[in-house]
Amino acid sequence: MKSSYLRAGAALACALALSACGGSDGDLGLGGSFSGVTKPGLVLQNNGGSDLTVAPTATGSGTFFFSQLLETDSDYNVTVKGKPSNTEKCEAFRNTGKVAFTITTVAIVCTIKTHALTGTVSGLTGNNLVLVNGADRVPVAAGATTFAMARVNEDAPYGVAILTQPDNQTCTVANGSGVTGANDIANVAVTCVNRT
Repeated sequence: MKSSYLRAGAALACALALSACGGSDGDLGLGGSFSGVTKPGLVLQNNGGSDLTVAPTATGSGTFFFSQLLETDSDYNVTVKGKPSNTEKCEAFRNTGKVAFTITTVAIVCTIKTHALTGTVSGLTGNNLVLVNGADRVPVAAGATTFAMARVNEDAPYGVAILTQPDNQTCTVANGSGVTGANDIANVAVTCVNRT
């Protein structure tokens, strides 16, 4: 009999003070992950408010959490209010629903702007010239006067170099390295001369 009184007392305590039983309103977190954020400017909102400024990271990826806790069964709708200047767009995924437990699955994916990396070639008569920029390798045919590497992310470093010299020639690169700005890169110059 005594134990049933204790159970009833515990139930009453839960009803009067839900926080003591772990079921209180306003105790559930809302967050997730982000990618493509290498510069400041990403601002998220939940339900049109609670602005959250997300700091960039060196890798562009990380996690975020809103400081305001949510009530059980409340709706959430995470949207992008502002995006970094070097991104084309930032999209939210798995960003709506009802809160039944702490949410960690919202995903913010930002697409970084890319720019062309091209240049000129002069004096190339030999075969087998190969240019490289990071993991990107581009063969350049004999007689070519231009080349194009894979597009590069804005604000990312680049470095065009000679991976393989052409037959019977030596080529050098001018203006081959730097940091990608807001415009295409078109001033890389490859000059080839015959070996003596």
